[in-house]
Formats: sequence, structure tokens, C-alpha cells
Amino acid sequence: MYIDKENFDAWMERIWEKLESIENRISGKEKTRHTINGERLYDNQDLCFMFNISKRTLQRFRSSGLLPYRKISQKLYYLESEVLIFIKDHLKSGGKQAK
Repeated sequence: MYIDKENFDAWMERIWEKLESIENRISGKEKTRHTINGERLYDNQDLCFMFNISKRTLQRFRSSGLLPYRKISQKLYYLESEVLIFIKDHLKSGGKQAK
């Protein structure tokens, strides 16, 4: 199959524009951060990754009242300031929880 240079260039230009469009959408999503009054919100996945813990362990922290959370649109979020307090009070003591 033979494609002349003009058709090939036009085809490549359309592909390039589509790739740039996809890249812009992806970049925009990465820059989006959930905040309340300028304070960053973390979700379950963020905290599980940061603390290297399972979802079940995170649930135990919530259930015991050690880690405050908010439910927004059926999804759980944690205020950055409260996460920092939790780290200071509970995780720096070798992971031992107050009873």
C-alpha cells in the first residue's frame, strides 16, 4: 500500500494532536488536588501508600477514633492537619496505639 507524503503528513499531524490532547487531560488530572478551605485532603489510597498499611489497618484507625475522617460523596477523606497530628501522636511511638 502506498501513501503519498501529503497524506502521511496529514495523518501524522492528526495523531500528534490527539496525543497532545490526551497528555493535556492527564496532566490536568494530576494537578487536581482535593482541598477544603485550602487544606489538602487525602483519600484511603494516599494514606495506605504513605503509611505502607492495608485498607483494613486504616479502617481500624478510623473505627478506634484515632484518625478523624470526612465522608464526601461516598468517599472517605482525611484533612492534612489531622493526618499530621495522627502521625505525631501514634505512628512515631513505634506504631503502638493508645488503649
